Amino acid sequence: MAEDEQTNEEGTAAQNTDEQKGPNFALQRIYLKDASYESPRSPATFQTKWAPKITFDIKSRSSKLQDDIYEVVLVLTVEAKQDDAICFLVEVQQGAVFTCKGIDDQQLERVLATVCPNIIFPYAREAIDALVIKGSFPPLMLAPVNFDALYAQRKEQQAQNSAGNGANGAAQEAETDTETDTETTDS
Repeated sequence: MAEDEQTNEEGTAAQNTDEQKGPNFALQRIYLKDASYESPRSPATFQTKWAPKITFDIKSRSSKLQDDIYEVVLVLTVEAKQDDAICFLVEVQQGAVFTCKGIDDQQLERVLATVCPNIIFPYAREAIDALVIKGSFPPLMLAPVNFDALYAQRKEQQAQNSAGNGANGAAQEAETDTETDTETTDS
């Protein structure tokens, strides 16, 4: 009976060692890196009917901090205009540190451009909403963003650019920053 238990324990230890050798993805920390709020027309803005044009821009960038440790920063910029005058302008840089071990380069690029921003986005959205409310404007509930679709769109554009530019396009593609722009308008 003791032999069976010992064999079983060795099998479990071997299985745990194999699992540790596989891919490892973990969130270490989420933090607000930078925040900016401007309301240049206050208090005059509050004396008119609130019907702004809202534009929303989103960018993400990643950098390697050390072996298997990466920082991903999501930059959200929201601008509200009414009668071509800025009512408020908010920019939030929400950062996070991730461990990405045992992930091949192609998968790593995708993880840093899609999975990480998906984790960070709710925090950035909440920070923007809080700043807008503190500025005495109605809550600004930003819709979820499909980072997978944005990543696929960017890769398609890069493929078209390199096909059109030949070898020169491929060299330019390697130099481009991981950045995604989105603009929406709400009334």
